[in-house]
Amino acid sequence: MHEPPDNGGSRGALQVVGCAERAVTRWRAPVHHDSIDPAVLDRVSEVFARARSALFITGAGISADSGLPTYRGIGGLYEGATTDEGLAIEDALSGDMLRDRPEVCWKYIHQIEQACRGATWNRGHEVLALLEGRYERTWVLTQNVDGFHRRAGSKNVIEIHGDVHKLACTRCAYRDTAQDFAALSIPPRCPDCGAIVRPEVVLFGEMLPADAVADLERELGRGFDLVVSIGTTSVFPYIAAPVVLARRAGRDTVEVNPGTTGVSHVVAHRIRNRAAVALDAIWRRLEATPGSPQVRP
Repeated sequence: MHEPPDNGGSRGALQVVGCAERAVTRWRAPVHHDSIDPAVLDRVSEVFARARSALFITGAGISADSGLPTYRGIGGLYEGATTDEGLAIEDALSGDMLRDRPEVCWKYIHQIEQACRGATWNRGHEVLALLEGRYERTWVLTQNVDGFHRRAGSKNVIEIHGDVHKLACTRCAYRDTAQDFAALSIPPRCPDCGAIVRPEVVLFGEMLPADAVADLERELGRGFDLVVSIGTTSVFPYIAAPVVLARRAGRDTVEVNPGTTGVSHVVAHRIRNRAAVALDAIWRRLEATPGSPQVRP
């Protein structure tokens, strides 16, 4: 589905990805490196090798390698379509809709969760978790709400749009975690007070979570040797800004994306390929480099 027009740096949008009709495991397709220009791979691997701290910014493209389609472009879950009610999906999945017509908002939250069911993390997520053991300081800033980064082993994760599996009552202190929504009534209601329960994600038009924003600002204030944009179109200012700021400061910047994005003209290096393919290739180069630490198997 589309991301909404820019509402400023403090607002975000639900970043849920749908998956293919079949359940998927770690791999959408075999990982082959032949399509990567060896010279580009050499340069990017050198950049990764000399870094001591790194920020990885991920979007729907990294979860596409788990069989989940991205939002924009051909194959997006709601590309070019309106809902059954004649609404734009941004309106159906908005904070206002959850408040005024929760049954409509939850209909599409549930629909997207059903499409995601059975998918899990892939090699791209795994490599980012491995890299956490290589650098002195590593963070992942993700727009995705699928929870794949933490499940793959990453510990320092800023889920700027939340986690769809975490549920919260809109009135009282009730909280819960659901692996999937199969057992939920739609819209679900709080067992304690009867109010509507919602997923702890940022719907269209809502503010970003204050704790995640604080974490991001703190780590950006410390700076990173390397900032890498992976599988995101970078339309939100808080997603593009870390790349722009790093480039202005003379830090290493890399983009991994098959297409052209909002930061393609900014970064110093680009690998125009799938996330799992590129990250696996980089990791193998790092392991093969003399003197490179063998962090994990």
